[in-house]
Amino acid sequence: MSAVLPVLSTKLSDAVTAAFGPQYGGLDPELRAATKPEFGHFQTNLALRLAKSLGQPPRVVAQQLVDALDLTGLCEPPAIAGPGFVNLTLLPSVLAAGVNDPVTFAPRGERVVVDYSQPNVAKQMHVGHLRSTVIGDALHNVLRYVGYDVIRQNHVGDWGTQFGMMVEQVLFEGLAVESLDIEGLQQLYQRGRKHFDADSNFVELSRARVVLLQSGDEETLAIWRQMVEVSLAEFDRIYAQLGSPLSRDDVVGESAYNDRLPAVVDDLLSAGLLTESGGALCAFLPGFAGRDGSPLPVIVRKSDGGFGYSATDLAAVRHRIENLRADRIVYVVDHRQGLHFQQIFALCRAAGWLPDHVPAEHVAFGTVLGKDGKPFKTRDGGTVRLAWLLDGAVARARALLDERASLDESARAQVAAAVGIGAIKYADLSSDRINDYVFDLDRMVAMNGNTGPYLQYAHARLSRLLAKADEVPGRVTVLEEPAEQRLALLLAGFGDCVVQVAETLQPHRLCTYLFEVASALSAFYENCPVLSSTGEVRSSRLALCAATRTVLHDGLGLLGITAPDAM
Repeated sequence: MSAVLPVLSTKLSDAVTAAFGPQYGGLDPELRAATKPEFGHFQTNLALRLAKSLGQPPRVVAQQLVDALDLTGLCEPPAIAGPGFVNLTLLPSVLAAGVNDPVTFAPRGERVVVDYSQPNVAKQMHVGHLRSTVIGDALHNVLRYVGYDVIRQNHVGDWGTQFGMMVEQVLFEGLAVESLDIEGLQQLYQRGRKHFDADSNFVELSRARVVLLQSGDEETLAIWRQMVEVSLAEFDRIYAQLGSPLSRDDVVGESAYNDRLPAVVDDLLSAGLLTESGGALCAFLPGFAGRDGSPLPVIVRKSDGGFGYSATDLAAVRHRIENLRADRIVYVVDHRQGLHFQQIFALCRAAGWLPDHVPAEHVAFGTVLGKDGKPFKTRDGGTVRLAWLLDGAVARARALLDERASLDESARAQVAAAVGIGAIKYADLSSDRINDYVFDLDRMVAMNGNTGPYLQYAHARLSRLLAKADEVPGRVTVLEEPAEQRLALLLAGFGDCVVQVAETLQPHRLCTYLFEVASALSAFYENCPVLSSTGEVRSSRLALCAATRTVLHDGLGLLGITAPDAM
């Protein structure tokens, strides 16, 4: 509908000018989708807004507007409803063209860097990483679909003082790090932390080891690299299970910026943007203050001469502009980091590293909650591991398929993985990302309602119908029934919906759209026989089914969800 709506708006504006004068021609028609089939496809309240200025009853104004409106070749004769709404119903031929000739996107010549996932070395990925990874994948897919050149960046936490402690604990125990898995690394960290808290001599050794790590000591770096490798192998496994495109090529950890940090400090000092405070070098930016009114600093270099994550994030922004040539930067990080990113972006702009014409956007998201409404934890209060969640979802989906699906073992396993992982992803993406949501696996894997499996089943049902028809679908040519017109209208809006998601970075809009398509498909099934129809009607309805299947397949794919052909 991206081509039709501007035309309708222009014709409405022309009619206003013709009927009431050019002084009213600039009024936005504010075309909206009709809320009920009997109101047509679109509505405008132009007459109601004009009535007061013209001093005439709204229905009289509406009639004058309709009389001046030329929608030949686009719409049925306009209708006036209620107090003065003008309802517009597109011609079947226009609806059919929207389905048969969907919008396509050419390369934009613009580059977007999307920073997401960000797990930490030597720690298992948890439920918080689920949100960043799933949202980030969806935004990457959508932005690429509409023509952006998209670069993924996985800002892995692989540097910092904790690694000095862990390396020292490895040497203390005489461990071979390559023999450990991610669980072993996490236990190593816990033992090191306990040792650190209990032994002042170990504290000094750990701090000295951090200096050795940062200065490039080969023994220390070798042990650190082994920790990183064990962790990356686990991350690869989780990403593969999630169906995420993230790979080793996308990993640009904190360590990658280590050599850039002194220049960050030197350049900020030269620009007069840093102030010494308690031995630390800080930036105090206008507009950032605590509740008591005191300035909130960005600590770029700590009092001990070390660099915190603010310095690393500053270097990352600089790299993405200067080296990656980003035209837009997107950070998918939980909402608690909102102030941090506001300060980082402001400081980068003040330093001239982030040009005013380059948007830098923090895609914030809420918290995953348990059924008790509190942050999702294990029974003993620990962090919920992502691997456990994914395995549980696949097992739950498998149990449902065992009850209802007649698939062989190999197909059953593949579909269970697609449905289980898809259920978790869709539940995460289907509500506004800034909102918290309750992790309820029973609801997520349900085959009815606004769930991933419901949409996957709609796709599978269409695949089965088209296979049974044993006919290559052609083009949509007949749209006589309201149910098929409603479905066609929705299908024609797919491109507009994807563009809206790319602009707002809100994947839930695509989820809402796909659920509306699946719901309209259900009404279509009830009112418009397909296989039992004949002639051109049958061919047209098969084409409509094929177009619906494509939209569901592509839409789910943009969300990172597999669309099985059988369930």
